[in-house]
Amino acid sequence: MAEEELNPKYKEAVTKVVNRSPYFSLLSMEIKNLRWGTSLLEIQLEEKHLQPFGNVHGGVMASVVDAATFWATFPQVENGLGLTTVEIKVNYLAPVQKGKLKAEGRCIKMGKTLALGEAFVKDEEGKLIAHGTSTMMVLPGLTVQGYQELPPARQ
Repeated sequence: MAEEELNPKYKEAVTKVVNRSPYFSLLSMEIKNLRWGTSLLEIQLEEKHLQPFGNVHGGVMASVVDAATFWATFPQVENGLGLTTVEIKVNYLAPVQKGKLKAEGRCIKMGKTLALGEAFVKDEEGKLIAHGTSTMMVLPGLTVQGYQELPPARQ
């Protein structure tokens, strides 16, 4: 059911709490869109993202891949269950120093205990900067901070 719209209340709740979270704020990263099985994140690059050679640090790119795959997959997790990354692979395809990056995340497979996602990170001109995959594990008891229970993902 790729590209299915999410419940607007769910989308609003997740986007609000995630975009205000400390790590997203630290990286200047935001969820721009969520749909069933996909996500779109943006990160406005700043000096704080650069490594000593003047390029965006690989850890920043890995964080963007991790977040895009995670939030493309999370809406498919049943209420009362959480999700955590257990493995990530990132291919760094081109250096970048400034501008805005867009990460398109996609859930490839959602299982009962494991999920697989991928993300494409592009610069403002649409050039592919990085690609990655992430394996995530479904766990009981993990909740989005500030919510005992999120609104249902589907309407």
